[in-house]
Amino acid sequence: MPTRPDPAARPAPSPPRRPGPAGRPSLPRAGRRPAARSPLPPPHDPTIGSTGLTRSAQSARGPRQRDNARVIDRIALTEADAAKVRGLRRMKTVATSLLLAVAVVYGLATLAEHRGAGAWAGYVAAAAEAGMVGALADWFAVTALFRRPLGLPIPHTAIIPTKKDQLGQSLGDFVGDNFLSEQVVRDKLAAVALARRAGDWLRRPANADRLTAELATALRGGLTVLRDADVQAVIAETITRRVDAQELSPVLGRLLERTVADDGHRRLVDLVCERSHDWLVKHREAVLSAVQGGAPGWTPRFVDRKVGDRVHRELLRFVTEMRDAPHHPARGALDRFLTDFAGQLQDDPATRARVERLKSDFLARAEVQELIASTWANLRAMVLDAADDEHSPLRRRAREAILTLGNRLASDERLRAKLDGWATDAAVHVVTGYRTEITSLITDTVASWDARTTSRKIELNIGRDLQFIRVNGTVIGSLAGLLIYAATRAVGG
Repeated sequence: MPTRPDPAARPAPSPPRRPGPAGRPSLPRAGRRPAARSPLPPPHDPTIGSTGLTRSAQSARGPRQRDNARVIDRIALTEADAAKVRGLRRMKTVATSLLLAVAVVYGLATLAEHRGAGAWAGYVAAAAEAGMVGALADWFAVTALFRRPLGLPIPHTAIIPTKKDQLGQSLGDFVGDNFLSEQVVRDKLAAVALARRAGDWLRRPANADRLTAELATALRGGLTVLRDADVQAVIAETITRRVDAQELSPVLGRLLERTVADDGHRRLVDLVCERSHDWLVKHREAVLSAVQGGAPGWTPRFVDRKVGDRVHRELLRFVTEMRDAPHHPARGALDRFLTDFAGQLQDDPATRARVERLKSDFLARAEVQELIASTWANLRAMVLDAADDEHSPLRRRAREAILTLGNRLASDERLRAKLDGWATDAAVHVVTGYRTEITSLITDTVASWDARTTSRKIELNIGRDLQFIRVNGTVIGSLAGLLIYAATRAVGG
């Protein structure tokens, strides 16, 4: 074992100081001390250290650098990695102990053979010697995967650190060719029967309740993330732009023409006549005051009152007859006016231009823009309330829709085939169109790894099993050496 420098050892005394220019001894520079020689790196240990470097490399680093490397490894390793480290060290100890055991057996058997112990000593020595060769050869093979054995620059060693990028590319190509091919995706999705499984899952009430709750949560989250000011601005701009782009006059003309043709306006006329009759009955004095106020000042007041009374009676009679007579001439005149106006809205350029100006002026009013913007706030509040309430019509209908979809998927073969076809085509499109991007996730990730980290991670995952190769090499080598020695003795006598 290499010896470490004694911490208590003091550096050799410095040589005598040479006299300065004036004959006085010169003082050493502040802070400078004689440099102590660093110890030679110890011989390489077949096992790896906690940092994934060779023992010689760790020793050459110095105590502080070795401590920093151990701290980095402790930070990088997870609990699962720590368990793998313990298992790897345990198997390395077993394999190395077996190598030492056959070496001891070989030494004892050789000594016994030289002292005339008998023929059995030769067989044991041959078996132990072949076991050592097998153990060392397999140790070299396993070690060469992750680092250079004994730190020597032997060709085709440290395969994983030096071939990391090529291994990542090969792994990506393997995944792309064997897992992301069109036929593999189609066969796998056909075996899965995605639509049937989805139907069986959705038709269960508990699953429907769960999915409804998840959808409500997602809806609340989406509405919470959205900024009200941005949404209101988008809604106001969209509505204004759509209304500006659509000429309103022809639409109103067709609507009015269809309404008059279907007598849809008669209820409105009946309502106006009835409200006018009631108002005239209750406000006779208002009519008289209006007539008197508009009369000349030279007319006697009793004359103005009689004229006002006559006007009130005639208005009341006219409104009553129009209310009670469906075919009153005034109603016919109103129908003809509405019909003519509907035609003008559709065909008269002047009327259409005037309606467009009115529409633009109406949309430009601040009150209208505030009303449009407030639509989002009301809609958002209504949706949030419905999403929070488990018994709201929105959530009940969503649950019913989910159950209905599940039952249809479970019973309708054509619907299942259609959905499976859509899902398969979509998956094939993604796989064939983005195969390079998918596999680049593997290759780019491996390429971004540090070579030492990559080697360390891979060794932690497969290194324990590789140590069995060393054990098997020792055992198989011993058996092979024993058979070869026995055959040689049998043939040579």
